Amino acid sequence: MATATKDQMVRDPQNSSVRVEIFDQAYNLRGSDPEYIFKLAEYVDSKMRAVAEATNTIDTVRLAVLAALNIADEYHLLKKKHQENGATDYQKRAHLLANALDEVLGSEHRKAG
Repeated sequence: MATATKDQMVRDPQNSSVRVEIFDQAYNLRGSDPEYIFKLAEYVDSKMRAVAEATNTIDTVRLAVLAALNIADEYHLLKKKHQENGATDYQKRAHLLANALDEVLGSEHRKAG
C-alpha cells in the first residue's frame, strides 16, 4: 500500500499537484483528479511490494519493470475478456433485433398479401 495516506497528500490548488509515495519514493504528480492519482499510486505501490516480496529483489528499477509487466498482463487479460464478452453481447442483441424485425416484417407481409 502507498505509504502516504489521503490525509498526508499534499495538494497545490493551482495545478492539482499531489505528493504520493510509491515504494518509499516520493513523487509530485499532477492531474485533474487527485483522488484518482492517489488510487493509482496505491495500486502501483502494492504491485511493487508484492513483486519485492515474491522475488526478494531490492533493485527498484527491476521491481518497477516486473510490476509494470504484471500490470500490463492484468490489463491485457481484462481487455481480452471485455472484447470477447462485448462481442458476444452485441451479437446476441443483433440476433434478437434481427428476429424481431423479421417477425414484424413477416406479419406485415402476410397482412398485405
